[in-house]
Formats: sequence, structure tokens, C-alpha cells
Amino acid sequence: MSENKHKLKVLMLDAATGFYRMQRYRVGDFFGPVDLGIHLAYKHNALTIGAGLLAGSVFPGSNRLIFAGISPCWHGFYVSSMGGAALVFDNLGINMLSLIGKAPHPSLLYLNRNHGEEIEVELVPVEPGRVWDQGRKGVYAAMEHAIKLFVERYEKDPRVLAVGPAARSTDFGAIGSAPVKKGILTHVDTWAGRGGFGSKLFQEHGLVGIIYGGTYIDEDFRDRSVADEWFKDKFNQRMAAKDMEATTKYRYDPKFNTGGTFGVNYAAMDGDILALNYRTIYWSQEERRDLHERFILNHYLKQFNEETIQTRQQRNCGEPCAAVCKKMHGIYKKDYEPYQTMGPLCGIFDQRAAEQLNHHADRLGFDAISVGGTLAWLMDCLHDGLITPQELGVDRMPKWAMANFDAADDSMHNAELGMALLDQMTQPGGKIPLQFGARKFARRLAREKGKQVLDRFVYNAFGRQGWMVPNQYWTPGALAPMAITGKYYMHYGRDFLPPRELGRENANRMLKELMLDTLGICRFHRAWAETLIPDILENLFGCKDAFLRSVSLTASRITSRNASVFWESERNMDMVFTFLKNKKGTDGVNDPELDHWIDFFTRDRHAAAYEFWYEMHKGIHEMLRDFPV
Repeated sequence: MSENKHKLKVLMLDAATGFYRMQRYRVGDFFGPVDLGIHLAYKHNALTIGAGLLAGSVFPGSNRLIFAGISPCWHGFYVSSMGGAALVFDNLGINMLSLIGKAPHPSLLYLNRNHGEEIEVELVPVEPGRVWDQGRKGVYAAMEHAIKLFVERYEKDPRVLAVGPAARSTDFGAIGSAPVKKGILTHVDTWAGRGGFGSKLFQEHGLVGIIYGGTYIDEDFRDRSVADEWFKDKFNQRMAAKDMEATTKYRYDPKFNTGGTFGVNYAAMDGDILALNYRTIYWSQEERRDLHERFILNHYLKQFNEETIQTRQQRNCGEPCAAVCKKMHGIYKKDYEPYQTMGPLCGIFDQRAAEQLNHHADRLGFDAISVGGTLAWLMDCLHDGLITPQELGVDRMPKWAMANFDAADDSMHNAELGMALLDQMTQPGGKIPLQFGARKFARRLAREKGKQVLDRFVYNAFGRQGWMVPNQYWTPGALAPMAITGKYYMHYGRDFLPPRELGRENANRMLKELMLDTLGICRFHRAWAETLIPDILENLFGCKDAFLRSVSLTASRITSRNASVFWESERNMDMVFTFLKNKKGTDGVNDPELDHWIDFFTRDRHAAAYEFWYEMHKGIHEMLRDFPV
């Protein structure tokens, strides 16, 4: 198959008029939703939703649905992804959907393609408030409403992308989806949360949801014996065996007697626990280990292992996959970062309480990581009397005193407070207006209450209003000035790296992650995918070198618009300083460079923080220029 005859087929839809056309782009000029997405984002402010070139193929993890465009909360180009949702999208016989314009009335978008017929496109007006108030409420109600309206038109089960009330009232609404089995929506929800593309879909394009599916059959690569040969040449293992090895953590890791991001991360965390809006960074290692043992190992993680791992309550995201990474307990799906930000970070150490808060946030359609970080910040301010409950429209204070903390009762108390705060963020006239984001809200509070309010909020800043709660790892890489943060476009290891070198490692990680996102490959399969993808493209399309050049160029294009802003919050600086001290005092790292930075932070924290931040920035730009020297 040559690159010259292969085309990316993009359905260009103007939601304002309903007009659409098919646009084709040569494979070699573009490779997928990321590089084409940035082109369309800056040309039309389009939201591009699409599958990678390998969607529907024999390769495991190749069916992530990729969302790309200008993020309403980050305010720069952003990439988000959703597990499994590209498998059904592939049945439309297109590679991407690119949205411009805004529907005159909130609507559902219907896409269907039966066999060789033309694609069917229809915009159906709905009343969002009425839809969100049905059945399972919010995002789930929107999915079920779309299924009820359209499922009879599909020969095979469709899939629905949907938003909730958070998309209407904030800048960080998520897009949710779940596999449909025999016309019934399952509970295995998957999310494109980071970047607030749910808010973009609703506020800029007027869409409450998109239902899609079909029976179109294209030329997906299905020759398992040939794939096995490629894997054996590279890894001396067949594809299935290598993939099983690569996805051990996400399925079940015998080293920790648990599995999934929740299980393995919490089992291995020890004294690196982040809790109570990051206050634990100021604790001694012994205090953190005590918290981890009492409330994580002996309760929060213990519940998870007994209820989910030992009973093997695990599913996949909608595509056949050995990782079965969706760890379930009844209707609740357990992932590390949502159950961390709306768990220990909010003073919640019990599964029942965390389930209630996480499910409420999901129903409302929030980016779980960002809303959890925002809740933890507000609870911190409440706890210390910087804000009163009445000012936030709630009737209680958080219970954060750990000496006599009751894991079940006090966690539920904090979860109920969290749910009340979420309601204030989404109801009309609520006391927590987040239409322009939590960073702008924090600034307003800081002007009224003093800068100490802002200093409790851990976030990355971009441009004038852009913001993002970082990934939940106590490491400077999560706070680095990357052009895209909140994803794994950074080095999040726990080792100490000098900041200039850390910036370069972040850039290297971004290049590898972009390679995966461009082709819609799940990063849980990265142990083989990062190595083999270029060779697969060479074998199938004859364009390995063009692909690698495209990834590098895309990274430089994204980075050329990097408007990252130096840390506005004191706690960001403290996250880095305490990390450095922990490396020396707890881990016993003996490194003159580490000693230098600890001494610098000790003498002049602000000057050291500026220098550390800019050194990371330099390392990033050294690696991600069009023509590096």
C-alpha cells in the first residue's frame, strides 16, 4: 500500500447550517487527528474528532478516539483521547469528523453509514436541561436519550459521545461515552476529560451529543501472522505475548497483588502520598507513611482489592484488549487519578464516599482531575477560614483533622461537601461561577480575600486565563512549562533530574506520546508501540521517515505557541522544593546539582523557582524546534 493512494477522509460539518462535505488529505502530508487537527484548529477553530490510521486493525489498543482543537480551559491547542470509541467510529468509513460553526439550537448529531451507502448526517434539536434530568441524569441521560431516538436506525450497536451540565456552565466540561451492548448503554464509561472539549462541543458547536455507527467495511490490516512476524523480529515474541507483558500493570501485577492504575499506584506509593490539597508535602516521611498505611493500604486500597481485583470485576473500553483496565465495582469504574483528586486530595479515604463524589462529577460531565483539584483547593480554603461556607453556597466545613479521622463517616462527610460544591458550579446562579475557569475565579477571590487563597491552588497556567490541574504525581515534570500539560507529555518519574535535563526529557516524552495520539494508540500499550509504530507505518504505507518528521514538526508547531506562565501559586513552588528535599533527606540521593538547588531554594525560594522553571523551559525548547542544532 503506497502513501500516494491512501487518503484521510474527513467529514467537514458546519453545525450552524447543517452543510457538510467530504475532504480528503493525502497520507504523507498528514497522518491523523493531531497533525491535521492543529492545521484545522488554526484555520477554522475546528474541533477534530477522529480515529488513527490503524483503527479497526489487528493491533491491540489501536482504537482510541482522538479529540484535537483549541481548548476552552487551557486556551492553547490541546489533544484529548477516549478509549475504545474509535472501533465503532471506524464503521463510518471515515477517519475524522471536523466541526465548525454552532447549531442554532442545542442538538444531537446523528451519523450513520450502512454498507456502501452515503453517510447519513442529521442535526436534531433537544432541550438540554430536560434531557439531563432524565433517567441516570446528566451525561448518562444524554447518551440514553440519543440511543432511544436513533438505535433502531443502526444494524450494529452505535456509540454515543455526550456532555453534561458542566459543559454549559464551566470551561472544563468533559466528553463521556460508554460501549453499547444490544442497544443498552453499559456502565463502563470512558472519557475525553482533559482540555474541556465537552465545553467546546456544547458552547462553540451547540451539540449535546453525537451518536455514530455503521456497517462500512474498509481495508483494515487484519493479518495476524504477518503482525506476529514483525513482533518476533523486534521483540522475539508474538504480538499477543508481548502485549500481555506490556499491559501487566493495567490488568494484574503479581508484584503488588493488585492491578489497574488505582491498585498499582496506591500499592507502590508509600510516602509519596498526596492528600488534603497537597498538604502532605509538608509532612515528615514517617507521617506520610503512617497515613498511607492506615488509610490507603488498610482501607481505601484494601476495599478496592477485595471488591474489584479479587472478584475480577474488570472490563475493556469497547475494544478487545488484554489489559482489561476498566476496574469496576457495580456501576462504578475505578481509575487512579479521579479517585485520587476526588479521594485523598479531598480528604476522602473510603470507597463508598469516593464513589458518590466521583459519580456525581461524572454525571455532571466534569474533567475529573481538574474538578477534583478545584474541590480540594476550595476545601483547603474552607478549612483554614479563608472562605466561609456561605460564600460558596454550602452548609458545612471539611473534616480534615487526621488524628481522630473516621475513614468511613468523615470521608462521606467530605464527599457530601464536595457534591454540594459541584452543584454550586453547575446550577444557574450558583456561588462558584466557573464559566471562565477556576484560575480566574481564584484570582477574583484573591483580590477580595488576599493572595493566600490563590496560593493554595495547584495548577498550571497558560496565557491570560488558561489553566490545568496537573497529573497526580509528586514530581516537577507535572508542573513543567510544556505547551500541553495535564497529559503525559512530560517526564513523571520520581528520579531527580536537573531542570534543563528534565525539560529535554519532557520534550522526548511529548514526541513519543504524540506518536501514539496521532495514530490513536492507547498509551497503556506504549512498551511495544513506541518502538514498533514507525516500522508498521513503513510496512503498510511506506512512509516511516515522513511520519517521524511529521511528529517532530507537530511538536514544534505546538511548542511555538507555548504561552506557559510562571507558577502563580506558592504551593506549586513548594511542590518542587519539598520534592527536592525529599530526594536528599529520604531517598539519600547524593548529587551536587541536587544540593545546589536545595541550597538555592532555601536561600531565596522565589528566585530559585524562577530559575528552575526557566531551566526546564530552555530544555524543552532545545528539543522541540523546527531545526534543532
